[in-house]
Amino acid sequence: MQSSLQIKNLQLYRQGKLLLSLDEQIAGGEILTVMGPSGSGKSSLLNWLTGTLPNGFTATGEVWLNDENVSHLPTHLRQIGVLYQDALLFSHLSVACNIAFAMPKGNKMGDRKQRSEKIAQALAQVGLAGMGDRHPDNLSGGQQARVALLRTLLSEPKAILLDEPFSKLDTQLRVDTRQLVFEQIRTHKLPAIMVTHDHSDAEAAKGKVIHLDL
Repeated sequence: MQSSLQIKNLQLYRQGKLLLSLDEQIAGGEILTVMGPSGSGKSSLLNWLTGTLPNGFTATGEVWLNDENVSHLPTHLRQIGVLYQDALLFSHLSVACNIAFAMPKGNKMGDRKQRSEKIAQALAQVGLAGMGDRHPDNLSGGQQARVALLRTLLSEPKAILLDEPFSKLDTQLRVDTRQLVFEQIRTHKLPAIMVTHDHSDAEAAKGKVIHLDL
């Protein structure tokens, strides 16, 4: 089945005033970029998609994920992963434990070993081989960003949202990390929505770009 994320007839309101209207379908491996000034509704769109719309905002419309309406599901059951500006790693847990925390838990005796092997393999794929026992505080910003990416991917989401995840990285690191993230999205065939202020992010995503106005 072709994976897809569909926004059906969204009307998003802030304190009763229409903030944005959207009707979009994103196929697996595609990245929809949403750009606009602060206050135009970019973050509110992501909040609506994850079921975390704050007080003062209301919305009509539906979120469909792989032909299933997830609009009324609680956040943790929607299977929508999010990458934020900050890596948001647990400093008291090792890199491997940070990733394992988000992974689906099995009941079999061999599951823990399989998860450990999967984590080690994933770390090696993003240039972090042997760093599973390290603590996040001892990693560079770029390394933390890669761990955050793996934590999201290994949680097995059906779609992924990017909330300006490259904005705090310096220029070259931004380019490298962005390329890695986009490659993983396409490899896993995940539909993705990216919120950004940076036109180079939009160009690198090579997908449709929506500009929001105040």
